[in-house]
Amino acid sequence: MTASETHAAIEAVIRMESARLIAGLARYTNDVGLAEELAQDAVVAALQQWPESGVPRNSGAWLMTVAKRRAVDLFRRNRELDRKYAQIGRALEAEGGSVTPDFDRAFSDEIDDDLLRLVFTACHPVLAVQARVALTLRLLGGLTTAEIARAYLVPEPTIAQRIVRAKKTLAKARVPFEVPGIEERPARLSSVLEVIYLIFNEGYSATAGDDWMRPALCADAVRLGRVLAQLTREEPEVHGLVALMEIQASRVRARAGPSGEPVLLLDQDRGRWDRLLINRGLAALTRAEELGGARGPYALQAAIAACHARAFRPEDTDWARIAALYGVLATVTPSPVVELNRAVAVSMASGPQAGLDLVDTLIAEPSLRGYHLLPSVRGDLLMKLGRPAEARAEFDRAAALTSNAQERDLSARRARRAEAEASQRRPPSR
Repeated sequence: MTASETHAAIEAVIRMESARLIAGLARYTNDVGLAEELAQDAVVAALQQWPESGVPRNSGAWLMTVAKRRAVDLFRRNRELDRKYAQIGRALEAEGGSVTPDFDRAFSDEIDDDLLRLVFTACHPVLAVQARVALTLRLLGGLTTAEIARAYLVPEPTIAQRIVRAKKTLAKARVPFEVPGIEERPARLSSVLEVIYLIFNEGYSATAGDDWMRPALCADAVRLGRVLAQLTREEPEVHGLVALMEIQASRVRARAGPSGEPVLLLDQDRGRWDRLLINRGLAALTRAEELGGARGPYALQAAIAACHARAFRPEDTDWARIAALYGVLATVTPSPVVELNRAVAVSMASGPQAGLDLVDTLIAEPSLRGYHLLPSVRGDLLMKLGRPAEARAEFDRAAALTSNAQERDLSARRARRAEAEASQRRPPSR
């Protein structure tokens, strides 16, 4: 193995172990910021030693032991936190001072508990949503500040400041490193799921920039969802979210053309959909329903996605069921966006005029005033109704509203096609 391959392998191992390492250290220090610093010290030590000594069999335990020793040194130098010093010292003695302690001990249920604590801490409601997203990707996703900045098209210093402020906010608010109690857990879990889904959505449909999608963010969100599902096996909405993300992610390869241009759902080559992800998603949806979560918002969206996944051809799609599921979703989580999606499903099930009638009830909705998909959907329905001149105006408006270059180009192309069709329909001038 070459030096570059060795270094890449080491970095891959470190990224996989990063969240567990920070979680375990945060339990010892009760300080997420300090835990991350100690973890970084251990990573530096690994990058220095592993190229010569090789990656230890129990790499996570090796990193944890080194980080704990750094903590002991830090506490000793500061001549404070005696209790924590003694606690970490006892833990090291119990491990026999070895850098390769027992694998089962190092990755016991306690580690899973630590990860769950870290999830709830990083997504604490005391933080602004953007801060929760950045901190979650940093601590649990293992992304560097630069990687997060690139993913969100934000300057690196901005992301760095968000992360620093988030850590300071947690420390100032004295947020405990713990799993919330039974009464507080539903609201806190809702925040965790929101953060993970926000990450997924930014990857699935980038809000700005030149790329239609950022698949790496989708993969990070799916991985975080799977970890959370392992830690909270009896929470139906967690499985509902995992189901939704798995099924949606199955389409990623088919959603873009050779030049990165968007390929809409009905035009996609369904042979390119990832059947493994679909099957995993359907299994997660079944689990959510078995736990009594069929009417949860994520499970309902997953059920809608499953209708598409089960249709091997666009014409096989059960649009009536999709429209009905959107109707249920609208009662569970009322939203103009849900109503817009329901209008699309109704148009497919009952004709474009039925869909347009629903869309037109949303035109005055303030929250959709700057939403590019409203004119985009309206333009599509007008085209189907043989009204291309009106459709062109809607596609032009959609292009002006979006910040994503690929979506802008898509709407502009649709506007040109509508204009061409409108020209053909105009009577010749005399």
